[in-house]
Amino acid sequence: MGKVTMRDVADRARVSVSTVSLVLNGRDAGRVKPELCERVRRAAEELSYAPDLLARGLRTNQTHTVGLLSDRVASTPFAGRMLAGAQRTMWEHDRLLLLVDCAGDADVEKAAVGTLVQRNVDAMIYASMYHRVIDLPDVPADLPLVVLDARPAVDAGVAWVVPDEEGGARAAITELLDAGHTRIGYLTDEADVPAVHLRLASVRATLAEAGLEPLVSSTPDSNAAEGRTAAARLLALPDPPTALFCYNDRMAMGAYRAAREFGLRIPDDLSVVGFDDQEHVADGLAPGLTTVALPHYEMGVWAAERVLDLLSGKQIDDAQHRMPCPIVRRESVAAPRGAR
Repeated sequence: MGKVTMRDVADRARVSVSTVSLVLNGRDAGRVKPELCERVRRAAEELSYAPDLLARGLRTNQTHTVGLLSDRVASTPFAGRMLAGAQRTMWEHDRLLLLVDCAGDADVEKAAVGTLVQRNVDAMIYASMYHRVIDLPDVPADLPLVVLDARPAVDAGVAWVVPDEEGGARAAITELLDAGHTRIGYLTDEADVPAVHLRLASVRATLAEAGLEPLVSSTPDSNAAEGRTAAARLLALPDPPTALFCYNDRMAMGAYRAAREFGLRIPDDLSVVGFDDQEHVADGLAPGLTTVALPHYEMGVWAAERVLDLLSGKQIDDAQHRMPCPIVRRESVAAPRGAR
C-alpha cells in the first residue's frame, strides 16, 4: 500500500476530506460532532496515517523544525541531558530538533546558523556546555531564539535559562549547618566563570548569616587531583573543618582521597557535599556523595517550552530564569563527631 492520504482516511470514516482535515489539525471544536471525530481518529489510527508535514508547512508557513546550536554540549555526556529534555519536549509537540555541535568554533557556528536558516527552521536554541556569558549568535531578527545554560552579554530581550548557582550553594551549606557543623571548608575553582563567583558569594553570605566564616581553599582547576590538594590544605590546619563543600563532584572525589590519607572516615569524621550530581561520580563514590543537582534536563525542557510559546504567540513572563538546583541526599553527611 502506498502513502496513506486524507482521502483514504475520509473514505474509511465515511466523511468528507474537509472534516478529516479539521479533526486531524485540531480545529474540530464546535464544528464537528464528537462521534464523527472519534470515527476519523479511529480510521487514521487503523490506516497508520501520518500527516504530510511539507504540505502543512506550506499552509502554516512553519516547517515544524527547530535548530539547536550546541557549544560542545553534544560531545559532553554530563551536559547532554539538556539535549534530551529539549528533544523530548519538541517531539511531544510534533517538532523535530536539528542539532549542530559547533565545538566552540566561531566559523562553524556562523556556517551552522546559515545552514539552519536556509532549511527554514521555525526557531533556534543556543545551548552552552556550562553556565557562561555569551555573545548571541547572528540569527535573523525575526527568528525566535532561546539561550540554554548561558546569559547574553547584552540584553537583547532574548529568553534564557541558567542554574540557580546561588540557591544551590545555599542549599549545600544549609545541609551542613542543619547537621550541626560550624567549621565548614569550601573547595573552589579559580576560573573566571559565573558559577565560581556566584557559588562563592553564596557560601560567604549563608555562613555570615549563621555568624560563621568559611575556610576557602582554591585551585586553578576543578578536577579530582586539585580537589585532593585543596582538601589536604584545609585538613592540615591545627583546627581543621568538620565538613567540606566542594565546587563540583570531581573535587569532592579528591576530597575523599585526601580524607583517607589523613585517616578520616566519611561521614564519621568528615562530611562532604558536592555540586553537579554527576553520573558515575556522585553515585559511584563510597559512601554515596550528597550533592547539589545541576538541572540539565529541566533546563532543556524549559528552553523548548519557551520556543513553543514564542511560536504560538504567547507572552513569556519569566524570560530570565534561574532553574532551582535541588539537594540529592546520599550518605556523606552526618553530625560532627563531638555533637553526637
